[in-house]
Amino acid sequence: MALKILIVDDASFIRDLVKKQLRDHISGVEVFEATDGIRAIVVLKHNPIDIILSDWEMPMMTGEELLKHVRALPEGAKTPFVMISSRGDRDHVIKAAQAGVSDYLTKPFTAEELLGKVNKQLKIIGKLPSYQTRQANTQGISGSSVDVLTGGNRPKPAASPSASAALLMGGAPVAKSAKPPTTGKTAKAKAQLRFADNLTFSCVVREMSLQVMSCVMQRGENLPRVFDPTVVDIDMGEEQGLARVNGYVHSIMAGESRPESNIVKIVIRFVDNDVDKFEVLSKFIDQMQ
Repeated sequence: MALKILIVDDASFIRDLVKKQLRDHISGVEVFEATDGIRAIVVLKHNPIDIILSDWEMPMMTGEELLKHVRALPEGAKTPFVMISSRGDRDHVIKAAQAGVSDYLTKPFTAEELLGKVNKQLKIIGKLPSYQTRQANTQGISGSSVDVLTGGNRPKPAASPSASAALLMGGAPVAKSAKPPTTGKTAKAKAQLRFADNLTFSCVVREMSLQVMSCVMQRGENLPRVFDPTVVDIDMGEEQGLARVNGYVHSIMAGESRPESNIVKIVIRFVDNDVDKFEVLSKFIDQMQ
């Protein structure tokens, strides 16, 4: 009998990447998906699900509300429920554990981390396949997305320390246009770009709108690639703190017309559908002159 895994996330990009990893490394797995908790409940009514992988921050119904519904079901009391969240702080994890999650995964995460959590839960419920699953792509979710699009591999970037555990990762189907979209007002702000494998870059924001951000940063040994998912932490000042937005690399190019240039221009396209985030960004952009 095929393993049945349900992915619940309002970001289609995340669902697609998780589906690919599960199907590539767990033979015969049957993957279901839902964009929110309400749709997940419909799936659960018609399908015996072995494991649930659910985002924690979702519209319509949160991951915590979905978890409570699952645990109230006779067949859901022991169903592994893995929380996927951008918040990795201790208090949040403890609260989720008290709510009844089986395990948690902090965004952004690698393919290896994802498969490790899934196999751990399969072992607990006695459904871990007896065969050895193919080794996960240790480049991580962002690296895997590039391989899907380009058919290539790249070396794993050296890890650098992350300044915050509160990371997000989300997205939508990647844009096919090679031309950067029109940006908004000129913004003078600092931001950090966070990628899988704890790869972090500091940059200076040049232009920003509700759809896109253009910035410059120092050239280093490791650079992100086009289509890599990222979390953008925008410094809005001491009073407003940080604005965290999900996005992906739309374009990257040399900042100067010489090969030895140490400046890199990068354009990030935002993929969030969160109204509250849009409101915060809109006010911030209006303040930028």
